[in-house]
Amino acid sequence: MKSPLQAVRGMNDITPEDTPYWQQLESIIRAVLASYGYQEIRFPIVEKTELFKRSIGEVTDIVEKEMYTFEDRNGDSLTLRPEGTAACVRAGIQNGLLHNQLQRLWYMGPMFRHERPQKGRYRQFHQVGVETFGMAGPDLDAELIMMTAKFWQQLGLEGLELQINSLGTKESRAAYRVHLVDFFKQNLDQLDEDSLRRLDGNPLRILDSKKPALAELIAAAPKLSEHLDDESREHFAVLCGLLDGAGIAYVVNPCLVRGLDYYSRTVFEWVTDQLGAQGTVCAGGRFDGLVEQLGGKAVPAAGFAMGLERLLALVRDKLTPANIPHVYLIVAGEKAQSKGLLLAEQLRNALPGLRLMTHCGGGSLKSQFKKADKSAAQIAFILGDNEVENGTVNVKILRGDRGQEQQTLEQAALSEWLKSEIAEF
Repeated sequence: MKSPLQAVRGMNDITPEDTPYWQQLESIIRAVLASYGYQEIRFPIVEKTELFKRSIGEVTDIVEKEMYTFEDRNGDSLTLRPEGTAACVRAGIQNGLLHNQLQRLWYMGPMFRHERPQKGRYRQFHQVGVETFGMAGPDLDAELIMMTAKFWQQLGLEGLELQINSLGTKESRAAYRVHLVDFFKQNLDQLDEDSLRRLDGNPLRILDSKKPALAELIAAAPKLSEHLDDESREHFAVLCGLLDGAGIAYVVNPCLVRGLDYYSRTVFEWVTDQLGAQGTVCAGGRFDGLVEQLGGKAVPAAGFAMGLERLLALVRDKLTPANIPHVYLIVAGEKAQSKGLLLAEQLRNALPGLRLMTHCGGGSLKSQFKKADKSAAQIAFILGDNEVENGTVNVKILRGDRGQEQQTLEQAALSEWLKSEIAEF
């Protein structure tokens, strides 16, 4: 006998036990996004490989090591999306959404990176991404950060630290790059293999290293803030003032550069110490040059993304998923089986949102009560052949202070009785 097939390492099933928590988390996020006037966009999971090479940057871990890239039957190089921003920009350009328009967009779905699986890091993971276009000011940056703070408030999540920085313009970074490369070349003996490889292609990424052996060297490196252009410096100062006014605490981290080449000016991360090494829960910033870089007309842009697996790990015990049945309908007898299905439909039609599970597959009353209890339903309706003839239902409260209380009600009165018993009705 062949061994059962297993899922791909780092790509996990989400079982019925877990999906209600995902649904509740996603519902809260959608509600916050709607309250800020953001609209959903959906785009393919597979894109042309060139899209990510041109946007993320060829000298990055994602493009060099982590992308799932393959050649299709036409000989085209395709890639499972490792992140959503580039794909969102491509979709915006292709569908005429960006030029001379203001857009506030969001998306949700799986991303793919061939990384070493560990807690909070998977090869298939899920993100919510937010991207905005056409707004260049620090007020938009502040709105994005305030929105993320609203997520944490609605989820009851505490203890996250907001880190912010400014990367300036492409030109100011180029001038800073000269000083940074010169500094690192004077300390080549202290650089590891990855840093040496990045030195010529993307030296700012060395600042983002989390390796303890490099911490002292990075701390001594020239600071980008000392090389910012005046406009970027003013942009950042206004942003800080807006966050101060909103009461949002933050830490300016001069080593925060983000791992993708397309960022400019504002960058930010929300981090936690509750998830081990994978401490970033949400991250983003400005990418004002990316639309033009991908073939569109220049449009200011900013956004962020947050990993749902990491977020769920932090808030699962705070969520109250709405998948538990309100009512479990127990049926006993041939007449009761057919009548039970019809009665259940009548109640669902009368009370949209009612979660009523009808017992199917037969079994004794004792076994059906066990299944009702296992379902965690608040209430059991018991319908036998006698109840069918009398037009009644036996009702038993299964949970709460009134657990095990039992009474008999007319079938015609059930919907009104449920309205008085169940809070959401």
